[in-house]
Amino acid sequence: MDTKDTNENTQPGSKALPRLSLLKVMQSILAGALGVQSSKRHQEDFANPSPWAYIVGGLLFTALLIGGLVLLVNVVLASA
Repeated sequence: MDTKDTNENTQPGSKALPRLSLLKVMQSILAGALGVQSSKRHQEDFANPSPWAYIVGGLLFTALLIGGLVLLVNVVLASA
């Protein structure tokens, strides 16, 4: 028996949780921030047992957004 493919959700009738990838997390964060997240994707995100990838990604997205806005305002004010 190969133990590489064993999963804690291997009970009959249970669905395997989708693998979490960086691209999928980034897409979910951007779609959620813009308000265009599909209900299917929303359900997939909340089916994930660990929210840490979304929390860290959301904080990074927020910091980059605020930093970008501050930079943009400083550039506009400097050129005026």
